[in-house]
Amino acid sequence: MKQRKNLIEFLKFGIVGVSNTAISLAIYYLFIWHDPQYYIAGNVLGWIVSVANSFIWNSVFVFKSKYDSIWSKLKGLMKSYVSYGGVFLLTTALLYIEVDVLTWSEVICPIINLFITVPLNYLLNKFWTFRK
Repeated sequence: MKQRKNLIEFLKFGIVGVSNTAISLAIYYLFIWHDPQYYIAGNVLGWIVSVANSFIWNSVFVFKSKYDSIWSKLKGLMKSYVSYGGVFLLTTALLYIEVDVLTWSEVICPIINLFITVPLNYLLNKFWTFRK
């Protein structure tokens, strides 16, 4: 029963993740469409907006967190930014290495990085940000 619950939770997290990814990539691609040299700026802004989106949907839809005050909600939001922040730094470093060092496509690299970041973000959110 617990495995089924965890699987459903992970699938819900994946659904929220798709919306986060869509938001983040839309912002990222708008930046590189305007000028490819702004790929890091697009990555940063996309991350900021998508983490806020993630916190809202994960607390309501995935982990069903109840906050007893605005301060507990702000604490949860900050934990969300910290957990996603570590993964963001990893993603940004990978993006820099892939695009500037390995000369891979700046269009494809963010998608490749999802295979690392999605499971890592789920674990951080489940066991730290939204831990009951």
